[in-house]
Amino acid sequence: MDLNKSISEESFRVTPVRQVNARFPVTALDSIVPPPASMQFVLKRAFDIFASISALIVLAPLLLVVAALIKMDSPGPVLFKQTRWGKNCRAIKVYKFRSMRTDLCDVTGVAQTVKNDPRVTRVGAFLRRSNIDELPQLLNVLKGDMSVVGPRCHAIGMRAGGMLYEELVPQYHHRHAMRPGITGLAQMRGLRGPTDRPAKARARIASDLHYVENFSLLMDIRIIFGTLISELNGGKGF
Repeated sequence: MDLNKSISEESFRVTPVRQVNARFPVTALDSIVPPPASMQFVLKRAFDIFASISALIVLAPLLLVVAALIKMDSPGPVLFKQTRWGKNCRAIKVYKFRSMRTDLCDVTGVAQTVKNDPRVTRVGAFLRRSNIDELPQLLNVLKGDMSVVGPRCHAIGMRAGGMLYEELVPQYHHRHAMRPGITGLAQMRGLRGPTDRPAKARARIASDLHYVENFSLLMDIRIIFGTLISELNGGKGF
């Protein structure tokens, strides 16, 4: 199976399966949640703990330098916290390095970042381009709110092409059957950036649902290496 197989944004169509109630979405997750006692999930969590602790220790000098640069560049806190969807549609607080001006920040995350966004600081532009702003999410992984690999964490109320994700894709909340990840299959495939068109959003959700329904440790390993290769080639953050 080629995980890098591209998805045609224009030809992608969602096949409705089971309508998810946006207010009470958890009831629709039971049909796709893998067995909780599966050894693969035990090993996945063990890897998350080991990887997050190891990365926080190794990257500690870099994290301190980044924190100092943020404080020197603009007034405000070093970390930015935002409420996003977690496993089983539970609301979680996700950490990031602050990359925007505090007086222009959208705490809800509904207003998506665009290219040359005036809200982004000078240091923040570099952090977002290199995806270093995501590194504090290692704390979320250690806490158990996130995983290294999984569907990307969406802000609650996020829209795509002017529509709520729940309205655009009826199966949207199925992606929350697993912990959200720092990276995922959609990101490895290059499906990143603002979702200004519904087709873009549907392509991302298709990747998320494929991951949830076909999860394996081997897939996680391939996604991690694919993400590293993508970042070394320049990434696509802004």
